[in-house]
Amino acid sequence: MLIRFFPLKPIYLAFLTVLLYFCIHCFSFLPVGLFILALVFLVFQYDRQICIKTLLFLLPFAAFFFYFHQKRQSEYQIVPRQVQKLIIIPDTLSINGDNLSFRAKSGHWTYQVFYKLKSETEKHYFEQLWQTAEIQVTADVVEAEEQRNFKGFDYRNYLKMQGIYRIVNVTDIKTIKLSSKRFWFARLHEWRRRALVSIQSKFPDPMKHYMTGLLFGYLDKSFDEMNAIYSSLGIIHLFALSGMQVSFFIGKFRYLGLRLGIRQEYMNAIQLPFSLLYAGLTGFAVSVVRSLIQSNLTHFGFKKQDNFALTLFVMFFLIPNFLLTTGGVLSFAYAFILIMIDFETLSLLKRILFQTFSLSLGILPLLMWYFSSFQPLSILLTILFSFIFDNLMLPFLTLAYFLSPFVSLACFNPAFRLLERIIVQIHLIFSRPFILGSPTLPILLLLLCLLALLYDFRQKKRVVLVLSSILALLFFISKNPLTNEVTIVDIGQGDSILLRDISSKTILIDVGGKVTFGQTDKWRRRISDANAEKTLIPYLKSRGIDKIDQLVLTHTDTDHMGDMEVVAKAFHVGEVLVSPGSLTKANFVSKLRRMKVKVHITKPGETLSIMGSHLQVLYPLKIGDGGNNDSIVLYGRLLGLNFLFTGDLEKEGEAELLKTYPNLKVDVLKAGHHGSKGSSSPELLAQIEPKIALISAGKNNRYKHPHQETLDRFAQIKSRIYRTDQEGSIRFKGLKHWQIETVR
Repeated sequence: MLIRFFPLKPIYLAFLTVLLYFCIHCFSFLPVGLFILALVFLVFQYDRQICIKTLLFLLPFAAFFFYFHQKRQSEYQIVPRQVQKLIIIPDTLSINGDNLSFRAKSGHWTYQVFYKLKSETEKHYFEQLWQTAEIQVTADVVEAEEQRNFKGFDYRNYLKMQGIYRIVNVTDIKTIKLSSKRFWFARLHEWRRRALVSIQSKFPDPMKHYMTGLLFGYLDKSFDEMNAIYSSLGIIHLFALSGMQVSFFIGKFRYLGLRLGIRQEYMNAIQLPFSLLYAGLTGFAVSVVRSLIQSNLTHFGFKKQDNFALTLFVMFFLIPNFLLTTGGVLSFAYAFILIMIDFETLSLLKRILFQTFSLSLGILPLLMWYFSSFQPLSILLTILFSFIFDNLMLPFLTLAYFLSPFVSLACFNPAFRLLERIIVQIHLIFSRPFILGSPTLPILLLLLCLLALLYDFRQKKRVVLVLSSILALLFFISKNPLTNEVTIVDIGQGDSILLRDISSKTILIDVGGKVTFGQTDKWRRRISDANAEKTLIPYLKSRGIDKIDQLVLTHTDTDHMGDMEVVAKAFHVGEVLVSPGSLTKANFVSKLRRMKVKVHITKPGETLSIMGSHLQVLYPLKIGDGGNNDSIVLYGRLLGLNFLFTGDLEKEGEAELLKTYPNLKVDVLKAGHHGSKGSSSPELLAQIEPKIALISAGKNNRYKHPHQETLDRFAQIKSRIYRTDQEGSIRFKGLKHWQIETVR
């Protein structure tokens, strides 16, 4: 066997190779230190010959990792800045209202492409398109957006991990023609797209979503609402193509071949091209490729740990970036737990329960790292719905798809509607998962190590008690970071400011919201997530926040309060603080009623306690209209600095504020109205003399905030300026004294 030539057990070599991988791709003290420590253990445990052979084994991997890393960095710099011709990859086509997105080739470069559809006829054409098409375009080539919030999504890095280095924004499609030059992989994309188009045209909602999801690994935008519900319940992984689908299709393929009289050794060889075909039809998802490699290696005699290690080695060359993606890490983490823990000796019921519990607990630190939350009910739901998805739904949907040219089984769609109603009802009862916060990288590694030790020493009660206590402490620290903070969350064009103290008391000033402009044509309407779901909510969860003690809505502009209902669904809100004038806006009042949260009308002089101090309400002084100059203004001394939060206050309101509080002194000013020309007046700045100015504004916003005149005024008084449009999220952090950090 191949493994006879390995200097160490394959699983040990795999561990060293993974450490080496992160040393090169994520160079920092921690992975380098862990790799050196692993080599020290190697030297002390094995003789010189084995150590040398191990290093020689690792050398080609190191060379490949370094080459690929450098290649990716250099390619990012030299990618063409203009394109005129694009070849559409058909199974990446996605339509949301009048927005068309797809991936396309130009030369040997791959781009993410966006295009605003011009007509309903054009939309219908692309909905039905399944062939490879070549288009001539007028377009702009731009870089994808980087991470803008702490623990936030990094779209640029997400695309880079898939070999995509630029976004193409198409303004006009000049010509389109079907390509006649189609290679093997291109045909796989076409077959997958053709299957998706066929399903979407022949089957009704929601049956078609389950068919495209479970058979081909595709869920379109119209499934977003149910996708969010499945995610909240912790069972969205049921749609992740992996071992379940691979076992089913490979098993049926082998059964058919063997029944036809094909010898097993020939069947093992025939399975390889079939695996390639199936991987292509599922979009070459990491989890599918991993499962297919493991399945094929099993039939060639490689079991358990050896199988896992060899799969890892193969994946490094097939999909080099797989361990830099969420899906890749989680897929291999699940597989690792399954091969390391022996479930075979248990009865069927015990095996199911223990396996599900072990997977849930073992993967928990990674779920915290990526998603900051955990739904305990997912353990029970996974057991129940895995049976439905694996044993009932997958075989039935496969049969329905292959029979669709001859007979329609769409009459079974009510069963899928019933399933979704059940899922929705469960979600209404258990709508909020446990928010556990996101651990730091050192704490993440400690959690993983301690869980491994807990399994190894599970028979020793005292050791289990000690390890469990340390685990509990680390979970507590992840959920309750031992620091105070004032964070200007980058929510784009709008405001949202978090104040949180070491006791986990929270005050949230505004929630942001996207200003939308109505679209008259129904076909143009897009399904979109609330802005807070992509920015504010993930950040709050990463800080372990499950309750907002006081939510201050400074005024009624959408970019300050638009996502208030979304935030109230995600977190428990103790009370909402509003100005008297805000209640003159009927739309705002109706939103407050739907939130079903205690509402408090602020008065000047009231205080909000936080960080052993308080914020005082300075403004508004009278009932206003809920607009910019009716913004709630808060002032307080926090950890030695005087903060002034002004909402969208402009020159007229600032003058009234100065008249009422002539001795106001400020260290940190949250500039009013995103740094507009009409805010942060010379009179205000001359009086309060802020050392630091914080400006919350969207990158390249249509209002051109902050205005240059406002920036010049801050420069004249030598205020240090921090801007979310340039630096991303801004955070004051500390125990007794503040340290300022930004995402960039």
